[in-house]
Order: sequence, then C-alpha cells, then structure tokens
Amino acid sequence: MDQDQFIGAVAKRCGTSAEQATAVTRATLTTLAERIDGGEARDLADRLPEALRAYAFGPAEAAEPFGLDVFVQRVAERADVDADAARDGVTAVLDVLRDAVDPTAYAQAVAQLPDEFAEVADRSAPFVRRTA
Repeated sequence: MDQDQFIGAVAKRCGTSAEQATAVTRATLTTLAERIDGGEARDLADRLPEALRAYAFGPAEAAEPFGLDVFVQRVAERADVDADAARDGVTAVLDVLRDAVDPTAYAQAVAQLPDEFAEVADRSAPFVRRTA
C-alpha cells in the first residue's frame, strides 16, 4: 500500500477530505510513536509507505504513558480538528494501519496500548467496519 492508498482509505473510512485525512494520519502516527516503545515505533515505521515513515518514529526509547483521552487530544491539536473528528480519524488510521502492515507488527504495537484503546484500536484482523 502506498501513501495515496493509505490516505485514501483513511479518508473513506472517516468521511473526510484527503487533506484532513493526511493531517489526521500524520498526527495519529506521531502520537502513536510517542505512546509505544521506540523500538516498536521504528519497526512499525519500517512497514509504512515511505512518505509516512518519518511520522511514526518515536522521540524516545521509552513509551510515554498516557491514556486515550490525551491521545485523542494530541491528535486533535496536531491535525487542527475537534475531538470527535480526531477520535474518528484515529480509529480510521489504526484500521488502515492494521490492513497495511504485517499483522505481527500491528499486534505488537497495539499490545502496548491500555485496554481503553480498544475503543479505537481493533486488535483483530482483518478490517471490519464498526458502527457507532
């Protein structure tokens, strides 16, 4: 999957423009990289389309411990969207990520997230559209 396909899939799943999907994708990957261990973030980044890899590299080796609300807030601020759009975007990005990368890499990344992230990160495969 290349960047355009990835962004297109995010836009379709959350019902936004490609521009907003790009912003939410970048914000979600950046925030995810902060929330998981640096080695796991690098491993995940290596499996992403080249143009998105830089957003998935964590700033530190240790994961920063924060919950889902903070995750969504950071995505909202970085993507310049409201919290509802950020939450929908995070769900879409993680769904597309699950389909785009090796299942083991995805599973290892989301395994580092607390249980409350089950609201946005489906730990099963393949993608199944969830209803609100």
